[in-house]
Amino acid sequence: MEKRHLTYCDLGLIDYQDAWNLQKDIFELRSKNEISDTFLLLEHPNTYTLGKVAHKSNLIGSNEYLEQNQISVYDIDRGGDITYHGPGQIVGYPIIDLNNWIRDTHKYLRALEEVLIITCKHFNLTCTRNPLHTGVWIENRKIAAIGIKVSRWITMHGFAFNVNTNLSLFQGIIPCGIADKEVTSLQKELGQEFDILQIKELLLENFANIFNYNSLSEISIDSLKIVS
Repeated sequence: MEKRHLTYCDLGLIDYQDAWNLQKDIFELRSKNEISDTFLLLEHPNTYTLGKVAHKSNLIGSNEYLEQNQISVYDIDRGGDITYHGPGQIVGYPIIDLNNWIRDTHKYLRALEEVLIITCKHFNLTCTRNPLHTGVWIENRKIAAIGIKVSRWITMHGFAFNVNTNLSLFQGIIPCGIADKEVTSLQKELGQEFDILQIKELLLENFANIFNYNSLSEISIDSLKIVS
């Protein structure tokens, strides 16, 4: 069996720009084969991000709304439209070389969805895919958004999984440009708050299984910054 190793780092709550810069550094090291595949799990302060094909009109919150809620806005280089990040939402950034897995962007997206579907199944929640919209759904309610960038078959960006998320802040946008669907969270669906660290552990386990990693190592954010 081919050995596949994954390095994991929990970045905690980290500014969007800081995490994006870190992703870029890790991407360059991975593209030179100087480090192994790396999986970052984290939370962001209140942030709206607009992907490459985003329509500015989907940002409906006024400047006053953004200021009142301390929401930062970034135009970024992933696919997809606009989304929200904030505390209580687990964001996953896999920076992995698809040359060593499957060189197929669509299969990669479906595999990310599967990681989240299996994680929700642990809590007896039945999630599905929507053939028209990437992400993970409970009926017409979106519990996880996915937006990626793949260059030289190395991935960046990833998923945003609503756990204890303040869903009211989705009101400042048309999430992913989809006006006729709701957003939801584990907390909303099951009526309780969840331990973020426990959910991160589940996500890591399911990610490693879906992507066939047979060894894992954890690295601290300080060590990661030294490496990068």
